[in-house]
Amino acid sequence: MKIGILGLGEGRSTMSAVLKSDKLELKMVCDRNIELCKHRAEEFNFHRYTTNYEDLLNDAEIDIIAIYTPDHLHAEHVKQALLHGKHVVCTKPFIDDLGKAAELLELVEQSGKKVFVGQSSRFFEPMKKQRKDYEAGLIGDLITVEAYYHADHRWFLEKPWSLQQAFKWLYGGLSHPVDFIRWYLPDIEEVMGYGMLSSNGAKGGLKNPDTMHFIFKAKDGRIARVSGCYTGPVQPVTRDSEMSCILRGTEGCSQGDYMDLRYAITDNTGEERILTWEHKLKHYFRFEGKSHHAGEYQNYLEYFADSITEGYTAYPDIKEGIGTIALLQAMDRSLQSGKPVKVDDILTEFNLTVNELSA
Repeated sequence: MKIGILGLGEGRSTMSAVLKSDKLELKMVCDRNIELCKHRAEEFNFHRYTTNYEDLLNDAEIDIIAIYTPDHLHAEHVKQALLHGKHVVCTKPFIDDLGKAAELLELVEQSGKKVFVGQSSRFFEPMKKQRKDYEAGLIGDLITVEAYYHADHRWFLEKPWSLQQAFKWLYGGLSHPVDFIRWYLPDIEEVMGYGMLSSNGAKGGLKNPDTMHFIFKAKDGRIARVSGCYTGPVQPVTRDSEMSCILRGTEGCSQGDYMDLRYAITDNTGEERILTWEHKLKHYFRFEGKSHHAGEYQNYLEYFADSITEGYTAYPDIKEGIGTIALLQAMDRSLQSGKPVKVDDILTEFNLTVNELSA
């Protein structure tokens, strides 16, 4: 499969992923910043770049366009790719305006092309193993899910746009653990949450909450929780990970950690195991420290490519991506109102139905 990449900031990981893959071929990359194009060309010794998105859209050899542009541009970039007969990978969050969802759903139906949302954390080794064990029944029936993302991201405030009113850690950070909830409990009915702007965040110039806790209720009555804290110190990695997903079942419990390659399980026999994948560090983290996600991107791009050639649906697809945005918007409204919010109310407001978004 031949692929073109739009957006070379986060798209840096995608370039590395595709160039290392034997299932994908990098045809062209694009960014409106010509200096960034030149920088990536030298970094990867790949010199087929353009500053014009039309060049990717009009290249008949490109099968897939991978979109890594700012959130507010996603809907238009996805739309243009579908209109030009391309399959699409779009980084999370999928879109920032549910008012554009119905048009994109219709375009997918009309074009017959696939859209995949790059929720990269699902494709990290511990989370892949956790899902495999869950599907194999090693922890029995799922009772509840707990997920969190706690990180000292005060360095992030050096980016001028992080201090704008539009920037919210709810979408930029908490969308990762929220996706874990959606992965295991896709039918969330209602959410309730509280948030606050910490003294560290206020001092750094943030405008919106950097500390949040949420409780979710699924339509079948099961509950889950998510938390995020972004401008304070964290525990040593030997004690805790910045991000984690905990599944509690009727016969066992499991925990996948991120960015540490660590997984723990107590299975239905009572056996306790802790697994690590230190030998895969270079696959997952290829740049400075652990600053990018190249290994996860390669995992999900190859999964998506296989879905096209083998004819199955790669998840999260466009329907799941839209459902997650609806849930995040419900969470946002709960923060503002201090009251529970029903996800279906958000969908109804934008003339979307649960049936439209079901697999």
